Parts: sequence; structure tokens; C-alpha cells
Amino acid sequence: MSAPETDRSSGFQIRDLKKLFGGGGSLKQFGILGALVVIIIIFQVWTGGKTLQPGNIINIVQQYSYILILAIGMVMVIIAGHIDLSVGSVAAFTGIIVALAMKDWNFPWWAAIILGLVVGGLIGAWQGFWVAYVGVPAFIVTLAGMLIWRGGNQFIGDSATVPVDTGFQVIGKGYLPEFGPNFGVNNATMLLGIFVVLVLIGLEMRGRRTRKVMGASAAPVWISVLRVVILGGVVLVAAYLFATGRVGTSFPVSGIILAVLVVAYSFLTNKTTIGRHIYAVGGNKHAAELSGVNSKRVNFFVMMNMSVLAALAGMIFVARSQASGPFDGTGWELDAIAAVFIGGAAVSGGIGTVAGSIIGGLVMAVLSNGLALKGIQSDLVQIIKGLVLLIAVGVDVFNKSQGRPSIIGLMTRNRSGQGPTDDAISAQVTPGGGTPDTAVPADLPR
Repeated sequence: MSAPETDRSSGFQIRDLKKLFGGGGSLKQFGILGALVVIIIIFQVWTGGKTLQPGNIINIVQQYSYILILAIGMVMVIIAGHIDLSVGSVAAFTGIIVALAMKDWNFPWWAAIILGLVVGGLIGAWQGFWVAYVGVPAFIVTLAGMLIWRGGNQFIGDSATVPVDTGFQVIGKGYLPEFGPNFGVNNATMLLGIFVVLVLIGLEMRGRRTRKVMGASAAPVWISVLRVVILGGVVLVAAYLFATGRVGTSFPVSGIILAVLVVAYSFLTNKTTIGRHIYAVGGNKHAAELSGVNSKRVNFFVMMNMSVLAALAGMIFVARSQASGPFDGTGWELDAIAAVFIGGAAVSGGIGTVAGSIIGGLVMAVLSNGLALKGIQSDLVQIIKGLVLLIAVGVDVFNKSQGRPSIIGLMTRNRSGQGPTDDAISAQVTPGGGTPDTAVPADLPR
């Protein structure tokens, strides 16, 4: 057997296109990402160009950032094999506590945010205890939590609307500040876009070096260049759109919070021991325990983490609304769960990614926004969203039954082969591969 080719810097081959955005599967396997692009294009044409207007994309980020934050926590819960129905009520309960803390208890806005995160952590610890150490199914625990915390919101707030401080509102309706010379764009937003492009270039170069050190076959240089050009172009165009909105607007602060959480939780799930343990417990709990994984600790962590993120999402919503109300958070859990499953997570656990859930959430966000721009009545919007969820999961199940992985399956499965490949490297750093019954490897970090 010949040694694997370490680099192919020239020459066009059709199969190289499969490596343009990672992985070695067919291009059609990137269905969810492609669906997002198609939906954006359709609504851009259908609405006469309104979808990609700066004011509209700023509105999308502000309107749906809290749902995407919930999706980050929900995907970890679902990977571990659970479900959380209480996130909307937890968000509402935290919101009223924080609002009252500023209005009646004279808390400064920053202290109120800390209080809200602590409240979310305590609620998560309570629910995590019942799930992890008592053994009550998460569905039941969080169903009870949905009733308890909703009632708590209305009891503590007396079913009234409570306004919040102006300083607190920044996390929900604030923007990156303007500084420097006037170029007709928001300088901070454009600098942020340039920084992201530089990070993409650095990651691409690092990836090629890693493949070379491991003796893996690398995509041709032109593939790497094209990948950076496409992704960098998308980032710069998006930055320009955000930077050219009406005066006083730019990239939202809530979008910054979301982006930081996406990076942090992608690292946690892909690169840390606790992340690998979450996938292991969701894939095969008994095999994970035999490998030394403390499944109770993992279950406790994902439930507590979910409530902390729900508390944060609730505070961002209250900040944007400028007040906490008795009906905040209604139906949020369904939107978050839909985003996760549209993003490719498995119902039985063990499979899913933060990135996939964000893409799934954006599909629902753009769909809802586009239908609203066209004046489609809300009941039809709900019907369409439900059909999209059903079709997305149905296609995913069909692909798996035919032995063709979805985008998430492609990103997370670990292939055996002759010598290291790009897919093998991807599988090493992206846990959760295989089917939910796949045994946990013996060298799982403990």
C-alpha cells in the first residue's frame, strides 16, 4: 500500500470539490445549509429585495438571537438523550426577577444580569438533580418546570409588565458603537468583519499544517484559497450590510453575544472532555459508563447549562422589549427544539452540532421573517414552519435508512480506512460519530 499523498497543490479534479467545505461526501449532503441559501434567495426575489436590506437582517438577528441561544443549549440536551420543555418558562421567570431587581430592589443593571445568570443556574441545578440523581425522565421534570416557572413568573410579577433600566436594554437592542472617520459605514462592524476573515485564513492555514504533520492527504491549494475567498466574501458582504443600516444601527450586541457563545460551545463540544462525554452518554450510556464516564455528572451539567442559557435568552428578550411580561417565553421551547432537529440532531441522542443547530434556527428565522414581509397571516406561518420541520427530519431519517448521512452525520461520523484522510481528521476532532448504539472507544478521555 502506498503512502497517502500529503499535498496536491495543483490540478483540477471533480472530487476535490467535495472538500470545498470539508468532508468527503457528496455535495447534496449539505442539504440544510443549501436550504438556508435557497430560502434566502427565494425570499430576496419574492419580497423585491427586502430580505437582504440592512434594516431587515439587523432585525432578524435581534428578533431571533434568543432562540438561537436556546438552540445552543438544547442541542447539548438532545445529544445527551434528553429534552427540555421548560426553557421558555425559565426565561420568563428569570426576566421578571431581573426586572424587579432593578425596579424595586435598586440593583444596577450589571448586577441584575449576574443575578439572572445565578437564578438560571439554580433552576438548572434543581432540574438537573431530579434528572441525573433521582432518575426522573427529563421530559417529566421539565414539563413540571414549565408549569412551575410560568406560575412563578405570574405570581412574583402579579401578572403585570415590569419595565427595565436603559442600561440593561443594551444587551437586547444595543449596537456596536461608531468611532473614527466617517466613511459612510459603521467602522466597528467592518473591522469585526475583517477580523473574522483573518481568523478564517489562520484556521485554514493551521488545518493544512495539521494534515501535513499527520501525514493526511490535503486538498489542493486552490481549494483552500477558494474556500477562504467564498467564506471571507460572505463575511465581508454581511458586515457591509450590517454596517450600512440606518444611522445609529450596526451589528447588534445580541449578535455579538450569540457569536461568542457559538464559538465557545463549539469548542466545548468538539475539543473538551466534557463535550466528548456528552456525545458518549447520548450515543450509548452503558458503554460510556463502562469506559469511566460519569453519566450523572454529564446529565446534571447539560440540564443546568440549558437553564443558564435560557436565563440569558430571557434577559436579552426583556432588554429588547424594554419590559418583562407574564407571557414572555411562550412557545420558545418548541422553536429551539425545531431548530436543533432541522439542524440534523438525532431524536435518539448522540448526534448533533452547535453549528447545525444555528443553521436550523436561521432557516426558521429567515422563513418566518420572509413570510411576515409578504404579509402571510400568522396561522399559515405556523403551518408552514411545522411542515418544514416534518420534511427536514423526514428527509434526514430517509437518508439514514438508505445509508446516506445528513450534513450532521457527515460532519460527525468516524470512518475507517487505509491511512489518515481528511474525514478521519474531522472525525477525531468532531465527536458524536456513528449511530446512537455505537460503542464508546476504549481511549475515551476520563
